[in-house]
Amino acid sequence: QVRLVESGGDLVQAGGSLQLSCEASRTGFSIETMGWYRQGPGNQRDLVAAITRGGATTYTDSVKGRFTISRDNAKNTVYLQMLSLKPEDTGVYYCNIQFTDAGNYKQTYWGQGTQVTVSS
Repeated sequence: QVRLVESGGDLVQAGGSLQLSCEASRTGFSIETMGWYRQGPGNQRDLVAAITRGGATTYTDSVKGRFTISRDNAKNTVYLQMLSLKPEDTGVYYCNIQFTDAGNYKQTYWGQGTQVTVSS
């Protein structure tokens, strides 16, 4: 069973910074994409940032220039550095990984979520 362990969520004031981390247990396969999603109260879970094994990144428009996603493939760990935080960044942040298994099926796993609260 693949497990994702997230950490780093906290309560911060607007303008502050946080770094989230997510370590995935061994999958037996190469993790293709690692990402962070955010879910606000009553909202759907939306992509914040994602990074491929090769380092290509994508960000939602609202965090461009403020958030940086990175990964350590040797440690199966993905990070999200968040700067200049705004109240609208508040939500539960979920780590996500995707890989292709031996049967050529795409597998997706989620972390348990870590709460980020930005006060104004």
